[in-house]
Amino acid sequence: MEGGGEDDLHHWPPGVHSFDPKPLFPDAGMDWVNTYLLQAVIGTILVILVWLWFAKDQKVVPGFKQWVGEQLYNMVRNGIGREALGPDYRKFTPYLIGLFSFILVNNLFGQFFLTMFPTFSRVGYAYALALLSWLLYNGVGIAKHGLGGYLRLMTMPKGVPGPLYVIIIPLEILSNFIVRPVTLALRLFANLFAGHLVVIVFVVGGTLLLEQTSVVYQIAGGASLLMAFPIFALEIFVGVLQAYIFTVLTAQYVASSLAEDH
Repeated sequence: MEGGGEDDLHHWPPGVHSFDPKPLFPDAGMDWVNTYLLQAVIGTILVILVWLWFAKDQKVVPGFKQWVGEQLYNMVRNGIGREALGPDYRKFTPYLIGLFSFILVNNLFGQFFLTMFPTFSRVGYAYALALLSWLLYNGVGIAKHGLGGYLRLMTMPKGVPGPLYVIIIPLEILSNFIVRPVTLALRLFANLFAGHLVVIVFVVGGTLLLEQTSVVYQIAGGASLLMAFPIFALEIFVGVLQAYIFTVLTAQYVASSLAEDH
């Protein structure tokens, strides 16, 4: 601050720009190779390695490691896949497991001291993940019902009087093909972005208040920093919850695409 450099002025005070990625090779003209991409790649590698570790040396009587892996696997397979998809759950379980694990790891990067940024606080990553789920549920629907049958299923609910289709069809197109992926992405992004922004406010605000000469300000600053800890805990909970919700909604969208009628 006292140096008055342009870089200092650009990054102060903290705000939305605090979420801007940092290019890994700033002089190479590849700004897309940045810290967020690195986190996503590391997250992918971690998910693969952890599940391979869980699957190694399986025993009839599981040890702690195997028990943890089985609990996570059963939660997604039975609690999400089987509940939403019924008999069809097996073929989609690998995707749901990978989806939940990938979102969870990248959300927890927001609490990891070396990163301190959740990957999905960058909206493009949330949209990309929502696009994958969009392609999945539309793809399996077309594969089962055919293109014409699937479009009829998704836009013309049974039992609706014919004249009302003039209103219903545009609404169903908007809901099933546009609103679903957009809200899927924005729900994930907004929760991670807002939560981390609140942490920045409490930590930076508390630090500034502690630097003041007034005892009242210093007490308020200490209280603000203490409040950052339960907010961090809340962020962990929100990160887990959003991974679960994203996976549940993906499974439900796939189930609706496979259903014979709406």
